[in-house]
Amino acid sequence: MTDPAGLATRVADVAEGLCAYLDASPSPFHAVDSAAALLRAAGFVEVAETDPAPAAPGRYVVRRGGSLLAWSTAEAGDGAPLPPATPFRVVGAHTDSPNLRIKPRPDWVRAGWQMLGVEVYGGALTNSWLDRDLGLSGRVTVRDSSAPGGYSARLFRTDDPVLRVSQLAIHLDRTVRSEGLVLNDQQHLAPHWGLGLERRSFREWLAQQVHVAPADLLAFDAMTHDLTPARLVGTERELLASARLDNLATSYAAVRALLEVVDHPADGAPLIPLIVLFDHEEVGSTSERGAQSTFLPSWIERIVLAAGGTRDDVWRALAGSVIASGDMAHATHPNYAERHEPEHTIAINGGPVLKVNTNLRYATDSLGAAAFALACEQAGVPMQTFVTRSDLPCGSTVGPMTSALTGATTVDFGAPMLSMHSTREICGTLDQAAYAAALAAFLSPER
Repeated sequence: MTDPAGLATRVADVAEGLCAYLDASPSPFHAVDSAAALLRAAGFVEVAETDPAPAAPGRYVVRRGGSLLAWSTAEAGDGAPLPPATPFRVVGAHTDSPNLRIKPRPDWVRAGWQMLGVEVYGGALTNSWLDRDLGLSGRVTVRDSSAPGGYSARLFRTDDPVLRVSQLAIHLDRTVRSEGLVLNDQQHLAPHWGLGLERRSFREWLAQQVHVAPADLLAFDAMTHDLTPARLVGTERELLASARLDNLATSYAAVRALLEVVDHPADGAPLIPLIVLFDHEEVGSTSERGAQSTFLPSWIERIVLAAGGTRDDVWRALAGSVIASGDMAHATHPNYAERHEPEHTIAINGGPVLKVNTNLRYATDSLGAAAFALACEQAGVPMQTFVTRSDLPCGSTVGPMTSALTGATTVDFGAPMLSMHSTREICGTLDQAAYAAALAAFLSPER
């Protein structure tokens, strides 16, 4: 990648910031907590969904479980508030990644080992979870007489290596070398976490982690995470290896882009920059906080109405809005180049990736593609274009869902990576600086 915008001077800062964000975010709930902390440090005010939408111009952030939405309604240059029908520029991403999640009644013993029952969440490359030191994180709901409904939620996390899924020795199955590894999700992915001597239940252990009595731990959303920290790798440290790059790399780039825009707004017609980080993309997005929920459209409506607009102003604003749906993209794999479209080679550190699929697994059309191409041009970074081979199925993103729910022009894009959905993924460091720069330009285009 050439460096016309001086991105090389920001590569280390962006890469180090991304590593810190990845390490701080083992679950979607932690990813939202980490993003909210970055935004609050820049003057964003957190709003509860049960409170009225803020009418005063300002910087705001709202959470819904493992999802987050943030926007800025800074005043126009003449000191007047923005018109209610002001269009939005939206960057969407997601906070969840494939992993192993703990079942409600997980405890069982086999051959003297204390085991935990797990479900595979999303399209995980399950072989990559074998023989790794695993921690636990997520959210618990506890009895709380002072809270509405009598319960409240809190985050938990342990980075002690409490779990492991051990692989079978080759001496006991020599067909692995010739036929490949075949894992049964129920039988072969249950982690062990002791020899069953104490017979302490998972619920008892978890209650101790959050300092409540076991009877006061009402429910949990618990999941495993790999304990290897994010690292810069390669002889020139031009690569970044970590868990959860798909899609926390986009979530982090979106947060950085919004912070850049609110601190250095571009001249031009007024727009409202907004980012939305959804949970549950890896399992279809159908939930109260996924991309098929009311989270984005309801908050766009609330922002417009709080500014004195009408329902007609809501639809006028959406008609002029553009949404960029960000999810990581497949770089061309050097060992499997035949699995990629030959005329659309995607290079690591080759720049942001426009995603196109005529069957609308991606939402990109020529209007959205033009908006993203101009953003890359404004940022001074090259743009690549990804198309799946015609004889292979294409993945999807939050783009088609947000496009259908809002009626706004939508474009799908990403940053190139290898080993998508592995416990350990890899991307380029220069790409991350280019990614954030392109998203900042998209959120605040020059006219």
